[in-house]
This record gives sequence, structure tokens and C-alpha cells, in this order.
Amino acid sequence: MTKEEIIQFMNANPACHLATADGNQPRVRGMLIYRADEQGILLHTGTPKDVCKQMMANPRVELCFFNPKDNVQVRVTGKAELVDDQKLKDEIVANRPFMQPWIKQFGYKFMALFRVRNAVATVWTMASNLVPKVTIPLG
Repeated sequence: MTKEEIIQFMNANPACHLATADGNQPRVRGMLIYRADEQGILLHTGTPKDVCKQMMANPRVELCFFNPKDNVQVRVTGKAELVDDQKLKDEIVANRPFMQPWIKQFGYKFMALFRVRNAVATVWTMASNLVPKVTIPLG
């Protein structure tokens, strides 16, 4: 897959698993990215959540996207950077109605927005199962 195909794959399969570190203990959970583009991968969480604290303490993360229909997996490793962009937060909340009651109750201080940058991806398929991994820089 090319960089462009990987970005398209992530946007078509926005549910992923995010791995962080809590000291020397790995932590993984399901996430829903907002979007992937040339600037990186946008995701958000609540500021009181452990995942937010873990990314603030150690911004190195890995995301794993999977499409079971095609049996394709894309793993992306990069650095999560906190994004302070109110216009982008407004856009996300407008497009994700499930967030609106939280923002109404707690305000935007409850929302942490991250962009994963300096990322590299590896693609796995059944056909490439036993071949050496190839990393694709995403920027």
C-alpha cells in the first residue's frame, strides 16, 4: 500500500485499537479516530481519562486498524501531540452528536484533541504474512 492508500484505509476503517504506555505496562483500548490526512491522525478523548494522561506522559503510541472483510491490518506508530484548535474541536463536536451532552455539561476543558505525527505504518495481509515487514512513512 502507498501512503495515500493507507490514509484512505484509516478513514474507511476509523475504529482502531490504540496502545499507550503506563510506566512499563502497555495499555490498549478501542478508539475512533476523527480523520487521517497528510497532517497526521486526529483523535480525541476526555481530559480526565487515563489514556489522555498516558499520552501526555509518553506521547509514543501505536494504532492498529483492521478490515476483517479484506483481512488487512495497518499498524501505525507515531507521536501524539496535543492540539489546541477550537475551530477543529467545534467541527468534531458538530459531527459527533454523542459528544454534545458532555461538552454542554463540562465544557471544552473536558476534551483533549491529539494528532499523531511522525508516523510510520506497516501493512499486514494473509499474502504478506511471512514476508519481511516494510515500513511506510506517513509524515
